[in-house]
Amino acid sequence: MKALTQSSDSGSRAAPLIEDTIGRYFEMISKDYPDHEALVSRHQKLRLSYRQLDRQANQLASALLRSGLAAGDRAAIWAHNSAEWLLMQIATAKVGVILVNINPAYRVTELEYALNKVGCKMLVTMTAYKTSDYIGIVRQMAPELASAQPGQLNAARAPALQTVVHLGIEPLPGLLSFTELMARGDAQDPAVAAVGAMLKADDPINIQFTSGTTGFPKGATLTHRNILNNGFFVGEAMKLSSRDRLCIPVPLYHCFGMVLGNLACLTHGATIVYPNDAFDPLTVLETVEAEQCTGLHGVPTMFIAELAHPRFAEFDLSSLRTGIMAGSPCPIDVMKQVVSKMHASEITIAYGMTETSPVSCQSSTATPLDKRVTTVGQVQPHLAVKIVSPDTGEIVGLGVSGEFCTRGYSVMHGYWGDPEKTGEAIDAEGWMHTGDLATMDAEGYVNIVGRIKDMVIRGGENLYPRELEEFLYSHPDVSDVQVIGVPDKKYGEELCAWIVLKANQSATAEDIRAFCKDKIAHHKIPRYIKFVDAFPMTITGKVQKFVMREQMRAELQLEIEKTA
Repeated sequence: MKALTQSSDSGSRAAPLIEDTIGRYFEMISKDYPDHEALVSRHQKLRLSYRQLDRQANQLASALLRSGLAAGDRAAIWAHNSAEWLLMQIATAKVGVILVNINPAYRVTELEYALNKVGCKMLVTMTAYKTSDYIGIVRQMAPELASAQPGQLNAARAPALQTVVHLGIEPLPGLLSFTELMARGDAQDPAVAAVGAMLKADDPINIQFTSGTTGFPKGATLTHRNILNNGFFVGEAMKLSSRDRLCIPVPLYHCFGMVLGNLACLTHGATIVYPNDAFDPLTVLETVEAEQCTGLHGVPTMFIAELAHPRFAEFDLSSLRTGIMAGSPCPIDVMKQVVSKMHASEITIAYGMTETSPVSCQSSTATPLDKRVTTVGQVQPHLAVKIVSPDTGEIVGLGVSGEFCTRGYSVMHGYWGDPEKTGEAIDAEGWMHTGDLATMDAEGYVNIVGRIKDMVIRGGENLYPRELEEFLYSHPDVSDVQVIGVPDKKYGEELCAWIVLKANQSATAEDIRAFCKDKIAHHKIPRYIKFVDAFPMTITGKVQKFVMREQMRAELQLEIEKTA
């Protein structure tokens, strides 16, 4: 057992780092488990063994080379979860093409910015989803598609873009279908192996745009070494093996899906299971039962939706053992329900950020339950972490809040084309400054208490929304809660709680405040309480507190004007 004296710790080095590329490592696993099921895509009614997946990835890799792409070029994918997404992830890695993940929530301005920022030569896109017309958005950005030959696009607004590939069935002018793209390739093409042999573990292989709240998103650039090792060690923490079947309802365009999901499985010979193209709680429950899934990933809001589904009790989830809850702070009560009601007795908590591939800390299957439900675990292997004073940069004492910093193999290559922003995030000693506030105990368990930017300063008192959220979540009528700070003339800031009530509950603001009285300090009781049906969220399930703050500022200003 550790006995730390300050908030600084290093991970185990017992298992060596993988110093290989994703493509070569995947080929090794495929040879070890050729007939084992690698992928189940339920919504596509598709099943592939490791041998089949490797063969199709080789064919696609060949097609990418024959379409004019070379190692170091960028190809973007703009789609929800599918077999094609996974094939693009593996195929690009085999030939060194850098895969650029495009958020499905992006629209024309954001798409144009992302493609041009990194100079994408190819875009693979879904055709439509619900009310979103993705082909229409592409044509809005590049009207030249209507008269272009596939592969010869010359778009004024996206000059690097040469080829647009769609995931639909019907022919579309100027675009290649994914089937047509695959037909260009040869699974036995010697060029794939020749290019793959030249690649290095430290080569960039993936770009993910961070969802900044101000300014344009930054392109976090990750290497084979970054994400392959992170996927492997995340899988180790879950004790993944070829016997496991992992249900992945989180989006692949984010690290949670493509690293903690896909790569964690592919480095252990486990089976990837996609329940649907995008999250739906019912299909997750159906899939876990039908496919006998042993693992389940999700952000807290996903687990909350699954537990609250009116048909939850109909499903046999007893096959579940492990998984990851991550992406945002995990309410303690939700974690306990996942263990007890969903049978995921070895579920883990993971913490990280895109810029660190993403996981820095994770609990293990053996972590005591009280630590699993109250912390984000301990430092991952081959990484170092420390918690420092935001003011002085000095390491703080145990139990003292400060900024979480991490260093090691997982820290990104940098922000694409932005050395200034890279320098602001990673200091001269290689420490990534996360902007998250955390504490550490003597055993090295880390607790994330909030964002530096989210901390509320009321009358000189530092208040941490996470603490208040955990308390309010214990109210019997509360399904979910988020706490923010809003401007106040007297105190500088006041607390505001947004609350989602459980079905058929009707608690009032007065009920909530009465619940708080004498249980927490008076200055921690939210002055403003707003009942909502849902929170503004990113597509990855992260709550957009900045949107909530803007809305509350507007509402409070309106109230002031009404009473003026």
